Amino acid sequence: MSDHNEQHHIVPKSVYFAVFITLIAMTWVTAWVSTVDLGRLNIFVALSIAIFKASLVILFFMHVKYGTKLTKFTVLAGLYWLVLLLFIAMCDLWTRGWMGVPGR
Repeated sequence: MSDHNEQHHIVPKSVYFAVFITLIAMTWVTAWVSTVDLGRLNIFVALSIAIFKASLVILFFMHVKYGTKLTKFTVLAGLYWLVLLLFIAMCDLWTRGWMGVPGR
C-alpha cells in the first residue's frame, strides 16, 4: 500500500455545467461587444473577457483549482514565462521607431 496522503476532490457535475454555461454566455458577450464601438477600449474589453474565460478553463476543466501546490506553481511559472516573452517582443516593437525601422 502507498503511504501517500492524497485527497481526491470530486467535483459535482453541476459545477461543470455552471462553468460551461458561463463560458457560452461569455462567448455571446464577446460577440455582442464586438459590435459595439468602444473606441480604444474594445481590445481591453475583449482581452478581459478572454482572460476570464481562459481562467475558468484552467481552474475547473484542467483541475488546477483543486490541484497540488506544484501544479499551481507550474501554471504560474508558465504564465510568468508567457508574460516575459510577450514583454520582450513588445519592447522590440515599441523601440523600432528609435532605430529608424518603419513600424507602427
